[in-house]
Amino acid sequence: MWGGRFAEGPAAVMREINASIPFDKRLWQQDIAGSKAHVAMLAAQKIVTEADAAEITRGLDAVAAEYAEKGVPVDLALEDIHMATEGRLAELIGAPAGRLHTARSRNDQVATDFKLWVRDAIDAVDAGLHALQVALVTRADEHAASVMPGFTHLQVAQPVTLGHHLMAYYEMIGRDRSRFADARKRLNRCPLGAAALAGTGFPIDRHRTAEALGFDAPTDNSLDSVSDRDFALDYLMAATQLSLHLSRLAEEFIIWASQPYAFVKLPDSYSTGSSIMPQKRNPDAAELVRGHSGRIAGCMTALVMTMKGLPLAYSKDMQDDKPPVFEAHDLLALSIAAMTGMIETATFVAPRLRQAAEQGFSTATDLADWLVRVADIPFREAHHITGTAVKLAEREGLALDKLPIEALKSIDERIDERVYQALSVDASVESRASHGGTAPSQVRQRIAEAKNRLGIEA
Repeated sequence: MWGGRFAEGPAAVMREINASIPFDKRLWQQDIAGSKAHVAMLAAQKIVTEADAAEITRGLDAVAAEYAEKGVPVDLALEDIHMATEGRLAELIGAPAGRLHTARSRNDQVATDFKLWVRDAIDAVDAGLHALQVALVTRADEHAASVMPGFTHLQVAQPVTLGHHLMAYYEMIGRDRSRFADARKRLNRCPLGAAALAGTGFPIDRHRTAEALGFDAPTDNSLDSVSDRDFALDYLMAATQLSLHLSRLAEEFIIWASQPYAFVKLPDSYSTGSSIMPQKRNPDAAELVRGHSGRIAGCMTALVMTMKGLPLAYSKDMQDDKPPVFEAHDLLALSIAAMTGMIETATFVAPRLRQAAEQGFSTATDLADWLVRVADIPFREAHHITGTAVKLAEREGLALDKLPIEALKSIDERIDERVYQALSVDASVESRASHGGTAPSQVRQRIAEAKNRLGIEA
């Protein structure tokens, strides 16, 4: 490849460090698509003959068929997927193959291929997240009224419903989908035709190739076109945020599946055993999702560090842009599939959830609210009275709704029998009927809206 400029071939170590074919072979479908669009444009612009374009297209289809059947061969001398494809094309059709690279560079070629790959990756992630949201909404619908403890600081705070809890993750995943959608919209400008960095003197039609490849338009600055990797960073940052949400959900499953909690039972298909302790059922799938989040964040950091100090336009450092994106995408796909499967197949132990909600004085705030609403006591005073009641209940080993009315009146005479209507966990969740609250009526309304957005039959 370099014979016209260099008298000697590269050293073995240079061949190895310079070659990207071991990983960028993954771009072969995008590379073929880009080349076919490019040569069709060259023919339409009469830069190459129709006969040569037809022969090149036929040859590219043949190369694609070989790749699909046997994979892309790794030859370090050919460096990357672009040269590998062009080299095989030359073997198949001879001299016309040499015309394919007219009016383009590997710089704009790889930027185009990589954008196409990331765009496909975003579409795949979005499909996976849609399935995860469907699973969350379906299980939330089953448990719209199943009472469980809500936590702050991992301490029992107030009763909520399991449906409400699961719908919190539906909302998180919705924001993740919007981030990927924004990233997709931003990346959908075509770099092909920017050539090495300055554009080309050939009368090419960049709008034609952009349209053929499904882009909204060509990019507007050739320097930026070949040096931009914002689209890869956008993908990794969205992937990192998503992985954090998946990790939080995984962590809850890990905690909930432990014997002290016993809120959920994971199926055999998402658990493993112990080599020494036969009683164990380990939530390994959830633990791996939690672990993958760190690796995905690491991939994002790796590319940030690669790009942070690069002058315009292309530098060879940018060859290292693809491995972190590929790794993050693979880990993300596994994590999404694992969490979707766990949500779909887990058994939530509703009686245990209710029992836990009835512990820890979770309706204490309801007592304070009752004092404000019914006895017309300022909230700060009501908070103090309630704290005294909790202290008494704790000393007596009773739940708040099991304290005798005489005991409550000894704390404050303004408390009467009506207070018990507010102290059960069911009354507590029913009362939280503000928009977005945990009342089953509110949860079911949010579920109905989510089903409509997801295209699920109500």
